[in-house]
Amino acid sequence: MLNSLPHPMLGAALALALATPAWAQDHSHHAQPQPKVADQHADHSDSAPTQEPVHDHAAMGHDSSDQALVPVEPIPPVTDADRAAAFPDLAHSMEHGAGINHYVLIDRLEAVNLDQGSGEAWELQGWAGGDINRFWFRSEGERARGHTESADVELLYGHSVSPWWDLVAGVKHDFKPGDSQTWAALGVQGMSPYKFEIEATAYLGQGGRSAASFEAEYDVLLTNRLILQPLLEVELYGKDDPRRGIGSGLSTVEAGLRLRYEITRQFAPYIGVSHERAFGDTADYRRDEGEDSRDTRFVAGLRFWF
Repeated sequence: MLNSLPHPMLGAALALALATPAWAQDHSHHAQPQPKVADQHADHSDSAPTQEPVHDHAAMGHDSSDQALVPVEPIPPVTDADRAAAFPDLAHSMEHGAGINHYVLIDRLEAVNLDQGSGEAWELQGWAGGDINRFWFRSEGERARGHTESADVELLYGHSVSPWWDLVAGVKHDFKPGDSQTWAALGVQGMSPYKFEIEATAYLGQGGRSAASFEAEYDVLLTNRLILQPLLEVELYGKDDPRRGIGSGLSTVEAGLRLRYEITRQFAPYIGVSHERAFGDTADYRRDEGEDSRDTRFVAGLRFWF
């Protein structure tokens, strides 16, 4: 076949045959397919299952058993010194100083609404002295329609027997009702810690007469300035005393409720209600005088101290 081609064409065919291997070698990289680039998001395909990493707890030093963990540094045992530091003694110290101080409280200075007319009533107390030994005075009384129906004053020596309680002893003098008389007094007064203020006193008078009184009050803080004060007062006598309208045994019980507003800590007006009931012969003496054995009164007054 080559012999049948003309000489010019034969030369061209030989040149093309010689050039083809070199051309194929120079352009062979264009014919090869490009390598496939890995898709960085292929692992996040919805079709690919997600597998949780498997942790080898044994290799990590964790014991898979239920045994309690042992602290790196063992906790030392609790000592008496540790207990004393955690629970210090909260006992109140009664000895604050050697100075002489004083305090006066007018607990009630009030106008009273009576069935017929009006009246007044007062109750006050105070002391002078130190932290352990003090001289006390107390007084209370009542007036009705311009006449003094009851009035007394007490002078007492008080000795602190605990952080919250004083033992008191002294004399009491009654001006009214009836003729004046004097009693020897012995009692206790104080506060159940942060609760009730209490006075309990026994009296011994002339002719073997005896009496006892008990008073308790409590301040309920409705707000920082608005305070509700319940009050209970009980009186008992050992003998009948018709001249004063007093019967033996339980004589009277008075319960009151007063709401005060402290304009300052030392000055507070108040309003309230008081109910008194007489018992036994005392109630009989009152009915004989045309009075009721029960009496409810509305009151308004002032409470202040200095």
